[in-house]
Amino acid sequence: MCGIAGFFYFSGRSPDNAAGLLHGMSDLMKHRGPDGQGLFSQNGVGLVHRRLAIIDLQTGNQPMVSADGRLQVVYNGEIYNYRDLRRQLDSYPFRTRSDTEVLLAAYERWGEDCFKMLNGIFAFALWDSGCRRLLLVRDPFGVKPLHIHINKDRIAFASEIKSILSLPDVQAEVDYQGLHDFMNVRYVPGAGTLFAGISRLEPGHTISADERGTRNRKYFDFEPRVETGVSEGEWCERIVSATKCAVKRQLMSDVPLGVYLSGGLDSGTLVAMMHALGAPEILTFSLGFNEPTDELGDAAIVAKHFGTDHFPLLIDPEPLKFMDKVLWHVEEPQVNMLQGYIMAEHAAKKVKVVLGGLGGDELFAGYVTNIYLKNSRWGRQLTPKWLQNTVLSPLSRSAYRLGSRFDLKWEEFRRGIQLLCAAGAPERFYAILRNVWDYDPEVSRSLYGERMISREHLSVVRHFDPHFRHGVNSDTLTDSLWLEFNTKMIDDFLLSEDRVSMAHGLESRVPFLDLDLVKLAFSIPVKLKMRGNETKSLFRKAMSAYLPEPILNKKKWGFSFNPYYQFQKDLKIAIQERLTPQTVKELGFFNYEFIEKILKHPPHPRLRWHYFMLWVMLGFHQWHDIFIKKNGFRNCSLEITGNSR
Repeated sequence: MCGIAGFFYFSGRSPDNAAGLLHGMSDLMKHRGPDGQGLFSQNGVGLVHRRLAIIDLQTGNQPMVSADGRLQVVYNGEIYNYRDLRRQLDSYPFRTRSDTEVLLAAYERWGEDCFKMLNGIFAFALWDSGCRRLLLVRDPFGVKPLHIHINKDRIAFASEIKSILSLPDVQAEVDYQGLHDFMNVRYVPGAGTLFAGISRLEPGHTISADERGTRNRKYFDFEPRVETGVSEGEWCERIVSATKCAVKRQLMSDVPLGVYLSGGLDSGTLVAMMHALGAPEILTFSLGFNEPTDELGDAAIVAKHFGTDHFPLLIDPEPLKFMDKVLWHVEEPQVNMLQGYIMAEHAAKKVKVVLGGLGGDELFAGYVTNIYLKNSRWGRQLTPKWLQNTVLSPLSRSAYRLGSRFDLKWEEFRRGIQLLCAAGAPERFYAILRNVWDYDPEVSRSLYGERMISREHLSVVRHFDPHFRHGVNSDTLTDSLWLEFNTKMIDDFLLSEDRVSMAHGLESRVPFLDLDLVKLAFSIPVKLKMRGNETKSLFRKAMSAYLPEPILNKKKWGFSFNPYYQFQKDLKIAIQERLTPQTVKELGFFNYEFIEKILKHPPHPRLRWHYFMLWVMLGFHQWHDIFIKKNGFRNCSLEITGNSR
């Protein structure tokens, strides 16, 4: 993995200080590439690359130029099938062993058609001097990030937003729609960000830029196609084969490689597949934080079973102590990222590449919420539309208004009533289940200050609706798995994983997002993925010959801190000190009465959502200080990156 950045001026004329601008962009992401830096600047185009050397350590430096000198590329990621592609390009005069040069050769041979041939995780910028065109490309599932800023003079891009903000013609400002979306789902879905004017290149898309401007095109399109008439036994064989193949592809490395071992089914499967493939040495890394959901014991069972070189770490969670560091790297108020940040720091002491289990739950129905979504199909089929629209939906809104008059502990019961009232509306049922609230205007008025209330916001549910089919025979669980894969997985989990791993110069790979494995998983009928209320039942059966019994049967736990426990430790004190009435009113985004009401209420586990919202508000205020108010991301970069290893 690496970091890339650059710009293209439509006029073909570079600014006088082009090299200085590129160096400034590079300096703010040097944590992504501690092994080297390369720059290219000519006739309006500028490319910069920070290298984390994984493959072809001696000759894989970038920007890399094609054999005929026409193409230049800066590239972040890995192409797992590059050896197969190289064999098809045997006439090309290769000078290195790197996958980067294979990308250049593939483009020279097949043009943009080569993008859909790549199986890997990548974001790259390719400059074609022959036609004076810059191409920006992101992998099909958005594992690697790429951010964009376009104005009348030029397009700028970077792996991290900080690098774009370093340009003198970019002003850091809050995107109010992005903040509204974030407050609802705790991440920004789609192409948006929290920064006005800065967007993400969407997965499977390319942007081309030339003297006429820019054009955005989708090069990868995948719609699930369910395959019927296949027995459970055959599906199990296919799952094992595809998973083993995905892991094998992602073991390619010229440097030490390890595995995040949480003790769950997915990470245990990765270790099992590595063991089955005969990996000579398996290094595993686990984290515990003295809470009821601690899984160090389960991780130890897997490590012992497969004889790994195991490195557990037990910490006393202090997320607020490191919040500024995490926010600087993640660039969003992702306040629950400390565990991933420390895990990456822990692994980076031994390896430069790590495999993780992200994606398994979305592919094979592993979340507890999947039980509710599966059973909701009965309500959808039995509830007439007229009843949903004229009775249940108004009753749901009344439930919130009525609940606001009672004690805060009523909230959990109110949510249950609203779920029942959404029986015939799958998008609304999913949103309530995921604690989305913007369909109730009263919630906005209770949470927001004047700066947010004075603006109109689109509903975050607009990101959900396209993934739900509306026929009476459609299945809410099937739709929601595809929805979560395309929203929360890409825009939340993968973005955060990239940031916390690259903060420590660590490449994080995700075998469950292998192109072939994803296609296989979404071809399996959902009724086979869950038997009754057992999550991941088909996947458990497939891995029954590989994993120890306690891991196959264990309950799903999330790898995160409980805000209720944290509120009783240091969260309440931090909020009292940082979110004062004056501070909250001056910034104007949030309503202090909401904060005060929760602070005065005796701590209670049913207030989990309220504590998390306070945590997000606290994180936003600190994020605002770093990136907006003080423009301090430039000033604190050396201090933060210097302490991150």
